[in-house]
Amino acid sequence: MKLSFPAMRGRMGHRDYFVAMMKLTLVPKLFRFRDWAELPPEQRAQRLLQKSRIPEITRYILENEDGYLFSSLTASYDCEPNFQALAGHAEIGLLEIPFETELVINDGQHRRAAIEEALKENPRLANETISVVLFPWEDLDRMQQMFSDLNRTARTTSKSLNILYNHRDLMSQIALAVAEHIDEFKGMVDKDRISLPLRSPKLFTLGAIYDAASALLVSVSEPDFDQKRDLAFDFFRAVAENFPEWRKVKSADLKPYELRQEFIHTHATILWAIGAMGHTLISTFPVEWPDKLKMLRSIDWRRINREWQGIAMAGTDVVNRRQNRMDSASFLKLKLGLKLTPTEERSLKGATDTPSIVADLKKLVGKIV
Repeated sequence: MKLSFPAMRGRMGHRDYFVAMMKLTLVPKLFRFRDWAELPPEQRAQRLLQKSRIPEITRYILENEDGYLFSSLTASYDCEPNFQALAGHAEIGLLEIPFETELVINDGQHRRAAIEEALKENPRLANETISVVLFPWEDLDRMQQMFSDLNRTARTTSKSLNILYNHRDLMSQIALAVAEHIDEFKGMVDKDRISLPLRSPKLFTLGAIYDAASALLVSVSEPDFDQKRDLAFDFFRAVAENFPEWRKVKSADLKPYELRQEFIHTHATILWAIGAMGHTLISTFPVEWPDKLKMLRSIDWRRINREWQGIAMAGTDVVNRRQNRMDSASFLKLKLGLKLTPTEERSLKGATDTPSIVADLKKLVGKIV
């Protein structure tokens, strides 16, 4: 029994290859799973399958059936293919391969596994197609070299750019709206990079705005999108009013890199902490929270402030680890008189020995929730 596919024939690196169109239902049958974990690295032709990635890719297919997009699978075949060219088109035709042919994936094993899972939940996807680039099997060395060549120049896009281009994610839409509607953010947000060069004319990255909005809102859905977006507008507008340095940059009285060198309140760690603190503040004071935010002005945001050491900073560097973000949020809650959980209190105590913070924590006795 043979299988035939519409295909094109090409040549690359002195080797003939084919680009075939295959129905999704054939992908799990032709591209059989190989558990490379049973072999040492030098005997594998692929990386190990990271099973934790499969559900995410599967959900992407099922939740975006009208617009999901995959790049081609790349595989090697160990058979004698039969290519029948169309009259007058030597490189376009039908490719025939034996049904029992085992195709070894060089690139796309997680997509293949996700397609199999998606078909189980939605069999209607079976007749959709994916392009497959097919190279002849040679030996293990060639397979390993193909894997290396296919992945050596791969680069993930920056978080900021992913947010800018992701029109499906509601939180991305809110972050972008905040960046474009809050005066202090307009023109000051880098929508391409994940971190700012030393002399950047920007103050923030879109990724940092996204993380701050996520910490503030926690989640967003279609029914509450407008409400959550407006809350984000109100919150970040109120926050900006309490950072006069941001306004000085907008009015050209202060250069962006000068602000970033002296203060830490434009850093991703602090923006996330402000968002997380804001979530607690609004829950605790649903009406008075804008007035409570005025206490941000009483905090010393300079890098030289010893209070930040161990919390948001290590030496002269602002640290963007998860624990530093959480401790920074706890620090801001402490400064605004909000209650801390016992876990937050213990973590903050362990992060710093600054007398002023220790004294503030002692005052919290009896106020911990």
